[in-house]
Amino acid sequence: MKLGWVALGALTLSACGETGGGKTVRPQSAPIPIDKPAPAAPVARPVVSAKGLEAVIGKDMATLTRMFGQPRLDVVEVYGRKLQFAGKPCVLDAYLYPDGKNGAEIVTHVDARRSDGAEVDRVQCVNALMQR
Repeated sequence: MKLGWVALGALTLSACGETGGGKTVRPQSAPIPIDKPAPAAPVARPVVSAKGLEAVIGKDMATLTRMFGQPRLDVVEVYGRKLQFAGKPCVLDAYLYPDGKNGAEIVTHVDARRSDGAEVDRVQCVNALMQR
């Protein structure tokens, strides 16, 4: 008789995990929402070789204005600013980003080109614009 109760209990328990079609029912995990915004990526400051560019890298807007005069362009971007200085020999774009100390914007990268768009040496451009 004990054996019958054990068998009946086993059959009852096995039936709990099945649906009418004989399939095992497993708990569902919560769906992951697809409209959840992705975490914001940290803003990476450009890495630049500053060899020969010590006159401008790390300087603020006031220093650049004293060195080159008023910028031809002053473009405020989301995380920084671009100043453009132009002269006969070249056009210099200086990119300023917050340096982490009081949020002051300093030059972290510069690009240089001729007025026709051809690339020129950045150090020579800085030196030429300082001499005018």
